[in-house]
Amino acid sequence: MGRAKALRGLVLAMGYACVAIGLLHVLAGNAAIPGAESVGATVDSLGRFFGAIFADYGLAWLWAARRSPIPAAAVRGLTAVFLLGALGRLLSLAVEGRPHWFQLALAALELALSPLLFWLADADERVEAATA
Repeated sequence: MGRAKALRGLVLAMGYACVAIGLLHVLAGNAAIPGAESVGATVDSLGRFFGAIFADYGLAWLWAARRSPIPAAAVRGLTAVFLLGALGRLLSLAVEGRPHWFQLALAALELALSPLLFWLADADERVEAATA
């Protein structure tokens, strides 16, 4: 039961955090990026667009959290996207150099949470199967 509860909590937290972060980027543009300087209208437009996409990504996490049981396939798919983002940060680090410290902290969080989410992905389905 503990793994299923942890999964639900993490999936909900991911959903609410991604929606909030995405909306912040839509509303604030470049000002939402720690360490970013004004880079002009093109990058601001791109950031706001991706903010909307990220908010929708958060809604997908919330959709999964509201299913019973939480679908493991959805958690694995959403986690794969999350991990791909972390790998993109590492690629940027290798190609462009060291970003603002906050970006490094986010990469560490993404790399740490991804294996945990993959491990917990089927926890709710297992509880459902055991009680059926």
